[in-house]
Amino acid sequence: MKLLIVEDEVKTGDYLQQGLGEAGFNADLARTGLDGLNLAMNQPYDLIILDVMLPELDGWQLLQAIRKRGNEVPVLFLTARDEVDDRVRGLELGADDYLIKPFAFSELLARIRSLLRRGRSSQEPTRLQVADLELDLVKRRVLKAGERIDLTAKEFALLELMMRREGEVLPRSLIASQVWDMNFDSDTNVIEVAVRRLRAKVDDPYPRKLIHTVRGMGYVLEERD
Repeated sequence: MKLLIVEDEVKTGDYLQQGLGEAGFNADLARTGLDGLNLAMNQPYDLIILDVMLPELDGWQLLQAIRKRGNEVPVLFLTARDEVDDRVRGLELGADDYLIKPFAFSELLARIRSLLRRGRSSQEPTRLQVADLELDLVKRRVLKAGERIDLTAKEFALLELMMRREGEVLPRSLIASQVWDMNFDSDTNVIEVAVRRLRAKVDDPYPRKLIHTVRGMGYVLEERD
């Protein structure tokens, strides 16, 4: 799942991006309100974490601009503005939740997951399944043949991409851009290593193999006879 953080305080922004990445989310970071608006209107996000006091465009204005354009992405205000009037204003402008700094990261994660469940309940499923492989997008949990499999954040993101595009051959360049947010370098074997490690967890211990190599093209996740 892809999140957008709009936070001008450097340490807080970096902390959020790193922590959410380790929790399995793909998180972009904008340092100004205008940069945040540009990303929000040109990239598909599952949720936005938004500060109020921002340069160029404050959080109130940014939220108003997003909603005026018909974008209903869930928005969570994360701010030191703790007055009741501020919380009411944020919610009336269209925010979905409001968390005061300083905050516990565990609470932030709980609120994010709650909003994602709520936001996706009427839009798309929160679980993906191919054969006996199940992936829970909210709980970040993977089951194969009913057994739980522990994956790293990158392994989870790679599996999510492959399951979302079941039956489609994914070139290494697409995997690199979607999972690692980088341009593909033909001299690196990071994709091959990641796929090998994922296979070792979700395929090798089980009779039913789902991840296949298409020589000269890339990888595909599908059930085969």
